Amino acid sequence: MKLLTDRATLVCAHEIGRVSLQASQALVYVEGQPLLVDDDPEGRPIRFCPNYGVGIKPCQRTLKVNQGYSTLLLIGGKRVALDSVRGLTDGTPPGVVEYVVRQPGQELLEERP
Repeated sequence: MKLLTDRATLVCAHEIGRVSLQASQALVYVEGQPLLVDDDPEGRPIRFCPNYGVGIKPCQRTLKVNQGYSTLLLIGGKRVALDSVRGLTDGTPPGVVEYVVRQPGQELLEERP
């Protein structure tokens, strides 16, 4: 599994909605980009979700990560985010729409189980 940087591409399940990322640590960089750690992908804004309509709320924020943090690698005591990160968005229907990684932002480092 690849490690995520702040240049990773995360999208909502509607594929066009893109998650805006920002790294909270500045100690470890890969290919010039800071790695993401525990809770960086959470609570982030989502832009361009096409899920609109009467009574339908587009995806606007990521919620808690359900899976995808390393159990081996830590930076400053926080788990490193992997390309297996996924969680729910605040879009409708509630508790159904996920966000996932499409591109990790780097191709150099990976964690092997």
